[in-house]
Amino acid sequence: MKKNYLIFISFLIGVFIWSGIYLPKSFQLEEEKLFLIEKGQSLFQISQYLEKEGLIKNRFFFNLYVILKGSQKKLQAGKYYFKPSENIAKIAKKIISGDTAKIIVTIPEGFTQKQIEEQLGIKLPGENLEGFLFPDTYQFPIDVTGEEVVKKMRENFDKKFAPYRNEVSGAGLTPFEIVTMASLIEKEARGKEDKEIVSGILWKRMENNIPLQVDSTITYITDKKTTKISKEETQIDSPYNTYKYLGLPPGPICNPGLESILAALYPESSQYWYYLSTPEGKIIFSKTLEEHNLAKVKYLK
Repeated sequence: MKKNYLIFISFLIGVFIWSGIYLPKSFQLEEEKLFLIEKGQSLFQISQYLEKEGLIKNRFFFNLYVILKGSQKKLQAGKYYFKPSENIAKIAKKIISGDTAKIIVTIPEGFTQKQIEEQLGIKLPGENLEGFLFPDTYQFPIDVTGEEVVKKMRENFDKKFAPYRNEVSGAGLTPFEIVTMASLIEKEARGKEDKEIVSGILWKRMENNIPLQVDSTITYITDKKTTKISKEETQIDSPYNTYKYLGLPPGPICNPGLESILAALYPESSQYWYYLSTPEGKIIFSKTLEEHNLAKVKYLK
């Protein structure tokens, strides 16, 4: 009888502890709370603060769970997102693993450094960043610094570009030249085939000392959102003005994606010398200036 009583008491204690650890404080869907754990805070300080913020039912169960896991010294400082609907085990595991609060941001292909800064709300320090901040989806700590963003985006660029470095040097070009050309292609064309043909046209015009006349270099100067440029704007005295100056601009005009980089490296040879983009984004290629002018009348009314 006494043995059964002890078993029953043990069972009740087990259920009590299990429910304290694995049942959340609230089953309602509530907003996440930002919770700060400062460096040097002890287990007992953290659990007291969690209880005070209404994220856990009782600090005793949090302390017990962490101690049973042997993780008292593994709790990591940082900012975390928690909900009252998360149980103690889940909250503790986040702190033990350092799963701090993050922001997920997608940087589209063709974004400039300025646009990236505006999207993130921070200044990106460093030189020659334009073109080398690889467009991708990133996870950053909620309090990420400009230096950390640049480091991660540059490392991503280096990783993506690394397989082609030998081919770039073998073609007698520099990574900077390829990325600069890729930035023009990114702004001028959509789709792999069109990008490769545009690349072929631009490289061919360079080889024959013909101005590239890329409209997007003008909008890079003026910082206008429209793709339309005026005749007066083509006379702007800037080294980025590819109507006024021969060759590539002094640097990239945006941050191109891998498809545009590969198009710059592997251009498609064609009989075309000119192209234009319709308001719908379709590219019209022309072999002669006469054809090009007729296309402008037809498609750019």
